[in-house]
Amino acid sequence: MPQLPDFRLETHLSRWEFTAPHHLTASDAQTMTMAELLALAGPEDREAWDTLALGYTETFGDPGLRRAIAGTYERVDEDDLICFAGAQEGLNLAMQVLLEPGDHAVVVTPGYQSAETVPLSLCEVTGVALDDRRDWALDLDAVEAALRPNTRVLSVNFPNNPTGALIDAADFARLVELCDERGIRLFSDEVYRGLEQDPARTLPQAADLSERALSLNVTSKSLGLPGLRIGWIACRDREVRSRLERAKHYTTICNSAPSEVLARIAITARERILARNRGIIAENLPLFDAFFAEFADLFEWRAPDGGCVAFPRYLGADGVEDFCAGLVEQAGVILLPASTFRSELTPTPTDRFRLGIGRRDPGPALEAFAGRLRKR
Repeated sequence: MPQLPDFRLETHLSRWEFTAPHHLTASDAQTMTMAELLALAGPEDREAWDTLALGYTETFGDPGLRRAIAGTYERVDEDDLICFAGAQEGLNLAMQVLLEPGDHAVVVTPGYQSAETVPLSLCEVTGVALDDRRDWALDLDAVEAALRPNTRVLSVNFPNNPTGALIDAADFARLVELCDERGIRLFSDEVYRGLEQDPARTLPQAADLSERALSLNVTSKSLGLPGLRIGWIACRDREVRSRLERAKHYTTICNSAPSEVLARIAITARERILARNRGIIAENLPLFDAFFAEFADLFEWRAPDGGCVAFPRYLGADGVEDFCAGLVEQAGVILLPASTFRSELTPTPTDRFRLGIGRRDPGPALEAFAGRLRKR
């Protein structure tokens, strides 16, 4: 595999995430302690935890974990699932399995950097940008126009990172139809599913809509448990699942046994955890609304449709890159500037920054943020 570029987001966070006092760009919902998570375990899962032997686990993932995950889908069973060390491993290996030189992929932007850099390392890629002038709408005609006879993958992410955008269920169904009509794999990153502002707008999962589609998910984002490092891909095409297993033999081979049992507990208690995390976001949004109302001359703010990240516009004359650098250096508040989400495929906004709204008690961070602005 060719050399990949530096991962801008991780490079930025590795410098500041564990040193700056105010992490206001977190992409995950509020996490839990071990005690809080274990308190949600039923008798069978608690017994599995207490008697766990620290040996190897199945490459596909613990059967109990896969059964729990399958219960969150309508048409997926445990044999349609393979677990990975987080979503990043799943994304990386899926692209390597599905794409080769001479192929073509289409990727919706802006997004998580590896969603485009990994395909770009393998084949030709076309980007289709969400339209920030229309609340991050996706132009389905532009998607269709980007498809070619050799297109093998269409990669999408809703609710979107970093914008928090959703599309309508009818539009999502049309994407599935476009792919199935042309023999294209829809790769759907669904890691923020379950944190929609309006639950009626929750999209179906791609793997439920098509046997050819791949649904990517993880315990990190909506459930707020990134320390478990457990992700998965659901795909009802068993040949694809088999190829993913063989690819995983060259990376992690299997997941951490303790993490798989803890993930099983979390997935089983998924609705309770998601309800808690939606409640935290609902409590936080008025604080962010009030903050941006106070500084309306400096920002354009729109709450996300789903997920726990947003992508406000910065209006200051100094530009968002200098602004974010000064904010973390002088006030200890981390934001991710627009360059972090720069695309090699399409123009992307240069005046925005990613904001996290899913952590408890953002008040001190917002006060430090406001204090810096009031000194300008």
